[in-house]
Amino acid sequence: MSTDAGSPQLRPCPRKPNCVSSQGRGKQYIEPLPGDEGTWERLPGVLEALGGVRLVEQTAETIRAEARTRVLRFVDDLDFVRDPEQGVIQVRSASRLGYSDFGVNRRRLETVRSELKKR
Repeated sequence: MSTDAGSPQLRPCPRKPNCVSSQGRGKQYIEPLPGDEGTWERLPGVLEALGGVRLVEQTAETIRAEARTRVLRFVDDLDFVRDPEQGVIQVRSASRLGYSDFGVNRRRLETVRSELKKR
C-alpha cells in the first residue's frame, strides 16, 4: 500500500479471480467503503467480530488484516486505506494461494460493508 502524494494506492490484484479491490477493474472491482470518520473508527471492531480475522497493522491511514478461510484455513489479506481526496476508504481482499476463491473475498467485503451500516 502506498499513501504517498495523491490518492493512496492498494497493491494491484493478480490476474486471478481470487482478489477484489476498489481500485481494480472489471470483475475484480468492488465499491469502496464510505470515508467518514465514524466508518473508519468502527472498521477494526467490525473486522474482529467477523471471526477468523486478525488485525495485523493499524495506522491513522491504513488497516491491514488477515482472514483465515473456514474450511481449508487458507490466509487471505485485507487492506483498507483512507482516501480523503475521494472521500472513501479504498478496500482490497485477496487470497494468497490458489486460483479461484469462489467469491469468498467479495462476500467478505460485502459483509464488512453491511455490518458497518448496522453499527
